[in-house]
Amino acid sequence: MRNKRRNHSSKFKAKVALAAFKGDRTIAELSRQFEVHPDQIASWRKQLLENVEDAFGSGAKVSDEAHLKELHAKIEQLALENDFFIQSARSLDRARRIGKVNREPNFP
Repeated sequence: MRNKRRNHSSKFKAKVALAAFKGDRTIAELSRQFEVHPDQIASWRKQLLENVEDAFGSGAKVSDEAHLKELHAKIEQLALENDFFIQSARSLDRARRIGKVNREPNFP
């Protein structure tokens, strides 16, 4: 019979991860103390290190959201321009469209 899966609070995870980060005790010792698998402690420590900059402000999140809104606006603008040019080209008959194609481009 398998053991029931335990759900640890984020406060507990932070406590264990900080203890692992300090490095004054080995992960095996922490595992025995907190009754958590050593791999889980290593995973929580890694998560702590990867997300440590989020603890000191949300400035990056705000700028990311602003950048995302800017990109969405740019996509919308380009879609409108693309639709305009497609409709303009379709308004011409086939012979005039073919006549506008430059057969000898002037590339440097």
